[in-house]
Amino acid sequence: MKKKKPDNIVFNEEEQEYDAFLKPYATHLGSPKIQSNNLSPWKNSNIRKVNNSLKAEFDEVKAQYEQLMERYEYNNLVYAAKFSFQPLVGETYHLYRNKNSEAFLSILAPNECTFEHLGSFRLGSDHMWEKL
Repeated sequence: MKKKKPDNIVFNEEEQEYDAFLKPYATHLGSPKIQSNNLSPWKNSNIRKVNNSLKAEFDEVKAQYEQLMERYEYNNLVYAAKFSFQPLVGETYHLYRNKNSEAFLSILAPNECTFEHLGSFRLGSDHMWEKL
């Protein structure tokens, strides 16, 4: 019959060795107090980094959204304008406002016309108007 070690002795029965020094916790009343590390500086630093990263990503998405909305507005403006011809893909056209404040599309360049010039646009292969 094996002799059992006293309760205050840390002995691993399976390994047959003393392993108090391997334990992640105090094993004796006189052992040093275990204190958790102060993680506040680490947390604050990483929170700041994550917030900066998310803000940068948000700003990129916001800029893409604004570009998309600008393209939408230009396409809406050109397609809502009056024109009496079928625009060709890849060609440049000019958008004007007449005396009645109606927008119309023309092939005339701004130096050939006296109407208010709203912008020049090219029709892309995807049938979206690109402001020049």
